[in-house]
Amino acid sequence: METITDLFNSYLPEPHASLMNGILLGRPLFVTDTFYNQLKAVGLIHIVVLSGMNITLLSSIILRIMVPFIGRKLAMMLTIGIIVGFIFFVGPEAPVVRAGIMGILSLVGLLFGRKALTIYSLFLSALAMILINPSWLTSISFQLSFAATLGIILFGSPVRNGDKTQDELVKANSVVSYLLEELRISLSAQVFTVPIIFYYFRQVSLVAPIANILIAWLIAPIMILGLIIIPIGLISWQFGFVASWSVYPLLSIIVFVTEGLSKIPYASFTL
Repeated sequence: METITDLFNSYLPEPHASLMNGILLGRPLFVTDTFYNQLKAVGLIHIVVLSGMNITLLSSIILRIMVPFIGRKLAMMLTIGIIVGFIFFVGPEAPVVRAGIMGILSLVGLLFGRKALTIYSLFLSALAMILINPSWLTSISFQLSFAATLGIILFGSPVRNGDKTQDELVKANSVVSYLLEELRISLSAQVFTVPIIFYYFRQVSLVAPIANILIAWLIAPIMILGLIIIPIGLISWQFGFVASWSVYPLLSIIVFVTEGLSKIPYASFTL
């Protein structure tokens, strides 16, 4: 994973490189204290912790592309396969494995709406991971992953309407429906991550809903572009550098939103 991290560090300036490595690989942020505090102030610190939420956002866009062509069940199986491939591709380290497991569980909940079974599997998987490595219980990234996934399962699952879900009742290429779906997933995750963020940072953001509305749709494209850039960069640094231009504007939007909203008076309060 260090090779991939170094690759993005060589392509992008800060804080863009740290955002990319955090969103895609779950790597710690190497940014100034100012920008780190701005992320906390606007309620976006959770996006740079690779979690079930990030993987679910990635899965949702893949599903929306594949479902109209191959059907829901086959699309789900292929998406799970992509998540597993992602884990081994970037390296099966703790944050990636946790995020992959959480993402697969929330994906099942999003597709079938079977909340009781998915919640049971979520807690069972969390218990298994804690037994494997008890130190994960005190890991902020693990707690955020678990909380985000629980929120997605409870409030991010599509409402069933007869034999069809809401996702099947709208056109697959509807930009509005896609943005609304990504927003619902992001806000569902945020509801459950806010208490954890407050516990550790003693800070509550009043502009977090606005921040998430503005950047929720960016996470999946950033992850997809990142996964495209990696193999290109490993083959040819020069071609990878050119490919990295595609993700720079998206990361710049996150930087712009973070810096802009953090300047709003009383954007957050600390206890």
